[in-house]
This record gives sequence, C-alpha cells and structure tokens, in this order.
Amino acid sequence: MTSPELTFSTADPSSLDAEVIVIGARRGEDGPELVAHASYAGVAGHLSALGVTGAPDQLVRAVDPTGRAGAVAIVGLGGTVDADALRVAGGSAIRQLAGTSRVAFAIPADRAGILALAEGAALGSYAFTAFRQASLSPAKEPVAHIEILTDDAPTDAERARILAVERAVTLVRDLVNTPPADLSPVEFADRARQVADQGGLTAIVWSEDELVEQGFGGIIGVGKGSTRPPRLVKVSYSPDGATQHLALVGKGITFDSGGLSLKPAASMQSMKSDMTGAAVVLAVIAAAAEIGVPLRMTAWMCLAENMPSGSAMRPDDVLRIRGGRTVEVTNTDAEGRLVLADGLVAAGEEHPDAIIDVATLTGAQVVALGHSYSAVMGDDAIVEQVLSAAKTAGEPFWPMPLPDDLLRRLDSDVADLKNATPGDTAAGMLLAGVFLREFIGRTEDGSTTIPWAHLDIAGTAMHSGKPRGHSGSGATGVAVRTLLALAEAHRAE
Repeated sequence: MTSPELTFSTADPSSLDAEVIVIGARRGEDGPELVAHASYAGVAGHLSALGVTGAPDQLVRAVDPTGRAGAVAIVGLGGTVDADALRVAGGSAIRQLAGTSRVAFAIPADRAGILALAEGAALGSYAFTAFRQASLSPAKEPVAHIEILTDDAPTDAERARILAVERAVTLVRDLVNTPPADLSPVEFADRARQVADQGGLTAIVWSEDELVEQGFGGIIGVGKGSTRPPRLVKVSYSPDGATQHLALVGKGITFDSGGLSLKPAASMQSMKSDMTGAAVVLAVIAAAAEIGVPLRMTAWMCLAENMPSGSAMRPDDVLRIRGGRTVEVTNTDAEGRLVLADGLVAAGEEHPDAIIDVATLTGAQVVALGHSYSAVMGDDAIVEQVLSAAKTAGEPFWPMPLPDDLLRRLDSDVADLKNATPGDTAAGMLLAGVFLREFIGRTEDGSTTIPWAHLDIAGTAMHSGKPRGHSGSGATGVAVRTLLALAEAHRAE
C-alpha cells in the first residue's frame, strides 16, 4: 500500500486545499467545547445541536460554515487534549473519512501534539484490499492527501520519522492480514530478505537442512508437521559508531492449528496472526535503519507452520533446543515458546546488550489483560525501559511478574524441562515467560545473564471489535512504535 502524502501548513485555513477540514471537540464539564483554529470559532455555539459530545471516535460532519471546504468534520478528543488523545483523534478522523481524497486538520496543539496528530492520521489511512474484488469500492479508498495546519511546522526529520512509522506499521498489518495460504515460512523469509535489501540491511536465512545441522530443534520440531518447511531469518543493522547492540526475537508461526493438540474450530480463527512477533521485529529494524537510529540491532524471525500430520511432533516427544537443552513436549499447541527458545539462544550467542522477544504467545494474556493492554515481563530495568517507551508511543503495556517458584511446574521426568502443564492453566502467561527465561544466554564476560524482556501481545495483535482510533478490523501493528521508541532512547556511546 502507498503511504499517504503528508504535508504541514503555517498558512491560514483559507489556503488549505481540502475536501474536508477536521476540527476538534472535547468533553467539558458543561458540554462539548470546540478545539479549532480561530476562524472556526462560530461552530462552538452549534456543537450540541449537531449532536457533538466530544467523545473519542465520534465524528460529525457538517457544512463548512466558512465555505473553505465542502464539509467540516468535528472529531471527538475526549476529556483531556494531550498527545495520546490527538493521535487517536487523527487516526479516527482519517479512518472514518475513507473515500475522501484530501483532508486537512485545523486543530491547534503544541509541537508534541501536532506530531502525534500527524502520526495517528497517517496510521488511520491504512486499508488492506489485496484480496478484494467485487467488494472493492472507490468510496472506501483511504485518504491519500493529509495536510495539518500548524504554526510550528515539524522538521524534515520529524516528518520522515512519521512516515517511517507508518510504513513499518503497514508492513506488519499487511503481513499479518495476508491469508496463511499465501504466507508460508519460506514466503515470509523471502519478504524479509526483500525488506532487508531495500533498506540496505544484511539478511541470513537458514534452510530446513541448515536448521537440522545447526541444532535448531524447536523450530524443526514445530515445523515438521507441515508440508511447508520452517525457516530462521536474521536481519542485521550495524550503523557506524554504534557501540550498543539490541537483539529482537519474534515468534513467526505463520498458521497455528495447535498441531496434534488441535485447537477447537473457533480458536483457530485469526491464527494467521501468530506470526505477528516476527513481523514486528522485521518492521522495527527496517524503520530504525530508515531513520538512522545510532544503535546496532539484530532481528531474529523464528518461522514455522504448526500443523497436524503423520510427521508432526507429538505430545511426549523430546526436542533438543539450540545449545543442547532438551524439552519434553506436553502440549503441541504451546509451540511458540519452542521456536522462540531457539531464537533466544541464537541471539544470546552474539552477546547483545539486551534481548527483547515479541510474541502472540498465550491465551492467558488475553484472559488477564484483554484486548487493550499488552504484557511485558523480564528483568526490571529493561521492563521499565519498555514501559517508558510504550508511554511515549501511546501503546498501553502492563508489567507482569515472573515468580521463580513457577519453574518447578516445568520439571520433566525425561528431559531438562517440559513446555507446558496441560490441565493446570494457573498463571499460564507467566509460566510461558519463565520457560523462555531459561534460554537467555550470559553476557560476554559470563558474569550475568543478558538483560531481557518478553512482550506478550496475544490480545492486542488483532482487532476484531468496533473500530477505534487508527485501528480498523484486522492487524494493529502493536509494539512497533514502542520498540522503535525504545531503540531511539539508546544512543551510541
């Protein structure tokens, strides 16, 4: 999909070339209050009559009283007008104005607010139409031209960052929304190589035979039930002068049937999204390279399709993970942690300064936090960095503990540990995190384990409810903005 044209204007609204001009309204104690350029002050007295409440995601169209555009659209900002509210409002307005070619915003805000408004608007222009034909309507084409009125126009670098974020989130959305028949592990690997080539990055792809030869037993074990072989992809970004190294590891199950521990039919819906973590780490490293983040980064994509067949791994099988540790498989539907174990070990072999893994890992995450909050767990210091970056990006994350005593539940009679505890669902999200922690390597001097955080985005990777903000139905691209903000927070020493 083509990115929208994004421009900023310091001129009077009379010069804006737009079909619709968007202004804002917030919820005040005594009713809706107008948030708009002074030339639209006359609209304030008509908000209640128009049904405007100022609630987030509300969009009310009316004839533009100034005659500058065909229509004015009043978007709800909620009770507090800050960067987060403006990001949501920008995305909501552009999403709901699909079918309009040119849209302009005349909502006053400080510099941070304008940047957030622009980012949200760019993200709201997304539409996935690759598999539509008879139902493809020109009336629903995404907004192609977005102009934002401001007295303090962003720099070229700030504008470039907004578009890099939009492209990164779009990459994730496109990959996740693609039907699984059209995105096998091999096809995903090819796409990753293409993204790397376009961004001047280095990509290495492990074939099935190479995975076997080099001891990636988790990825091989999960992938052997499918006729479409697994892959491991490493994409590297090494800018001049960078002294810090961040490794990102993404779960890339291109479709998850549950394997022989077959999911119920309803639970199999949307399992094309089980590769979101891999898509996220690919998009983040591509965006970081595009905007020149001064940080060495490595993205590992652990790709497999979890299918039931005569060659599929069985409950009671024992897999040998990269590095030699053995895992008894007690549930083939707890496969994500098996492929991630391989990826975490491989990432740790390079002794990065930190490792972060991203995965749609557990249904327990959805039970605990629902569909608005993602979970983060791991070492306290890096968890705090993730939370700080998430706040900057406007993506809700919530910290979760990793109690040491949970590890005893993973004791195996035949292997070093087992991958799950069927029949005992207590603390399932935390148990998965404790399992992953066992595969974090040590620092180069061997003094301690590498700082690590685990992001479980099972409930937030896809949006199937009522559209909100810049998210319609389908993939959200969650965690891209958080991880990019975290990478930007690091500076070359």
